[in-house]
Amino acid sequence: MKKQFILALASASLMLTSCSENYSNGERIGVITQFSETGLIWKSWEGHLNVTQTGMNSSVPFDFSIDNDSPDQKVINTLDSAAQYGWKVKLVYHETAGKNWLSNRGETNHFITKVEVLEKNFGKAFNGSNQPERTGRIIDTIYVVIDKSK
Repeated sequence: MKKQFILALASASLMLTSCSENYSNGERIGVITQFSETGLIWKSWEGHLNVTQTGMNSSVPFDFSIDNDSPDQKVINTLDSAAQYGWKVKLVYHETAGKNWLSNRGETNHFITKVEVLEKNFGKAFNGSNQPERTGRIIDTIYVVIDKSK
């Protein structure tokens, strides 16, 4: 009897504390470096965002998923184009806790709900005023240090 009560109490507390559909909300800005449909049993859309801060890439990666329970084809198409063309985007997401035990909704617990394209021609920021517009996409950021001590 005592074991059953402890088991029931542990199960109830686990369900009440860890099974939150909306653990956190947020947004991240950066460039999509990977976006693909993956999975052996459950196919899901997974991606990787290089987070940018003040126009430069940071070393903080952000992995995300598209929720299999409610996939939004517009979000998938926008993310696919952003990955292909190197657009700078803002991702609005919600994080779940305890609702994705079998990874049937996606490989991560960060699910994208909205995508906003901030800059389609990200390379435009590096053109001078007298130079013709260049096309292309940014692959990586180079850091330059100027030493004036000499």
